[in-house]
Amino acid sequence: MQQIVNFFIRNKNFLLFLLLLFISLVLTIQSHSYHKSKFISSTNFLSGGVYDWSYNITKYFKLADYNKRLLSENAYLRNQLHLLDTDTVQQYIDTASFGRPFTFSKALVIRNDYNKIDNYILIDKGKKDSVHADMGVVTDKGIIGIVEQTSNHYSRVISILNSNSEINAGLKKTNHYGTLTWDGKDPNIVQLEAIPRQAPIKKGDSIITAGYSTIFPKGIGIGIIEDFDLDQNNSYYNINVKLHNDMTNIGFVYTIKNNNRKEIESLLIEGETN
Repeated sequence: MQQIVNFFIRNKNFLLFLLLLFISLVLTIQSHSYHKSKFISSTNFLSGGVYDWSYNITKYFKLADYNKRLLSENAYLRNQLHLLDTDTVQQYIDTASFGRPFTFSKALVIRNDYNKIDNYILIDKGKKDSVHADMGVVTDKGIIGIVEQTSNHYSRVISILNSNSEINAGLKKTNHYGTLTWDGKDPNIVQLEAIPRQAPIKKGDSIITAGYSTIFPKGIGIGIIEDFDLDQNNSYYNINVKLHNDMTNIGFVYTIKNNNRKEIESLLIEGETN
């Protein structure tokens, strides 16, 4: 306390000067409109900087909402691709040739298993959101799985990291296709079976959905060839595929609805009965 008192005593003249300067500035600003306007402009600049800083902080905490809006817009744009000529689309995007029958809707993953033999994913969309069994689930990078069961507000998805998962997939550069499975080991690697030895393959080739079902359109990305060898009969390749998706870190996804599914399935059933 004594040190504070000593400080004021030593600097009494300087402190008195500052006080008188402050009073004179206040009187000057109050009595002259020009000076008053300049002062207000200065305070607006400072307060604007504070508000801008505050807005940036608020914006950071609202990133999740912004992401949802972007996903909604992406889903809309994916659905609008059918308005363009397929050849034109292929000139500008290196992705699936999403056809007219398919509709994309966003969803959020609220649970994701990846360390079991049979893994499942839970998403926050269900029957009330027009999600039903046998709908495909993808991200912007590639496939995630297939809807197995739905309730009113949620759906359970069979992950591609599931021993019961079997998805038609093939080489992007040819029409050779087989079945995508998982051996239960590495969550970043799945297996592509039944690709004939005649297929020209090499490490790094892209693997995509084959489109031979009502679930996925042809051309959705899956991954790239990590390594391969021939089976014991030297007839088919055993291929390890490195996934585009990090299956241990999934947030927002898209569900895929085939609007022509019932029509296609009715023809398949009719063909089986004849």
